[in-house]
Amino acid sequence: MCRLAAYLGPPLALETFLSAPEHGLIEQAHAPRETLSATLNADGVGVGWYADDGGPAAYRSTLPAWADANLPALGRSLTRPLWLGNVRSATDPLSIAVANTMPFTADGMVFLHNGYLGGFADGVRTRMRAWLRPEVETGIAGTTDSEYIFAALRQLAADDPGAQLDVHVARLLAHLHTWMQGGTALLNLVVSDRTRVVAVRHALAVAPPSLYVHFGHDGFAGGKLVASEPFDRAAGWTAVPPDHAVVLEDGRDADPRPLTG
Repeated sequence: MCRLAAYLGPPLALETFLSAPEHGLIEQAHAPRETLSATLNADGVGVGWYADDGGPAAYRSTLPAWADANLPALGRSLTRPLWLGNVRSATDPLSIAVANTMPFTADGMVFLHNGYLGGFADGVRTRMRAWLRPEVETGIAGTTDSEYIFAALRQLAADDPGAQLDVHVARLLAHLHTWMQGGTALLNLVVSDRTRVVAVRHALAVAPPSLYVHFGHDGFAGGKLVASEPFDRAAGWTAVPPDHAVVLEDGRDADPRPLTG
């Protein structure tokens, strides 16, 4: 069961987001407190941001987060107003590869998924492929259900470029309900289009993974945070209710709201 997090606010050093918190993602990689299954998230680490040219960028590794020697130097060197991060526990150990490590980036978006699609290889993937256009599916580099979910989101965004990101995510969830045909799925999603972050706590037929928000943490330049588990004991961390979404955006009310449809 992966752990994920995102930050939006004033420019922040990567190390402040990733490694400095007492229970940040590096700690959650080897000592998570609220996972539904795995006791370690040792199958990879990834961080996403937006580069100076405005496009999405990512660093991804199959090493455990605590053992990746590149992260301390990156943490001291990179400062950005938006971060997305992930530490991975692979549903299928044979899938451990850089291509299967999030965040995924394409079409101006950075994407994270904490969960799985039950029966993905036994029918769900076939239904998703029947809907995906060939030119979208060719952008899938790995083998995970998460990347197919991202491909579906990319297609929805391309079909209605004027819609807001949260609208695309709501439409994605509606399609996933159809494709799952009553099956089990964990669908905690975090996705950004640079100006905002949309986070969802959701599941089908089971309880969803944990997800928290903090709006205005003093230790994070007053920015907004979403994370699988609170980074520290500071007051203000609030659990996102099941089947709710939250939008992090400058100047916008970020209170979680129920999913509709």
